[in-house]
Amino acid sequence: MRSSWLFFVPLAFAAAGIAFAENSAPQGTTTIALPTGVGPTFKPGPGAKAAGKYCTTCHSSAYVAIQPPLNATQWAAEVTKMRKVYGASIPDDAAATIVQYLTTEYGKP
Repeated sequence: MRSSWLFFVPLAFAAAGIAFAENSAPQGTTTIALPTGVGPTFKPGPGAKAAGKYCTTCHSSAYVAIQPPLNATQWAAEVTKMRKVYGASIPDDAAATIVQYLTTEYGKP
C-alpha cells in the first residue's frame, strides 16, 4: 500500500504542474524592443557603417577596440579569417572597405 502512495503522489504533483502550465500560457504575441544608440559603437569614419553591419553580427564593436593595433596586412588576415573560418557573410567589396576602415581607425601606422 505504501509503495503505491509513493508512486501516485509525485504523479499527482506532475499533473497539477501540467495543468497550471496550460492555464498560465501567455495569450497573443509579445515583442521586445531593444534600446538603440547605446553602448560601444565603432569610431566614426568611412567604413564604420560596413563594419557595424557585418562585424557586429558575431561580436561587439568593443571586441574590435580591445585588439592590438594591426597593420593593413594583419587586418586583412583577420577579416579573411572571419569570412573563411567563421563563415561571416561579408561581400568582397565590403571586406576591402572594412579592412581599410580598421587599419585607419584601429591600426598602426
